[in-house]
Amino acid sequence: MTIYKSKKGTGVTVKEGENINQALRRFKRKIEDSKLLDDLRKKEFYEKPTSIRKRQKGAAKARWRKKLEKEQLPKKMY
Repeated sequence: MTIYKSKKGTGVTVKEGENINQALRRFKRKIEDSKLLDDLRKKEFYEKPTSIRKRQKGAAKARWRKKLEKEQLPKKMY
């Protein structure tokens, strides 16, 4: 008994009478929504664990600064 792994597709087919540009646009939108390209770009080059941690820590600091700015009272305009 052989078990075959099925590849997960996007499920985009060109409909009868549909312009190819419309089908390409739908395909690109589906790929963008699935975050497939972001994942591929992330895995394109090796990133050392220390640089991953450094990037994540910087992003956390930026989120924290943004949260603090949002919670502050507006500056006086006089």
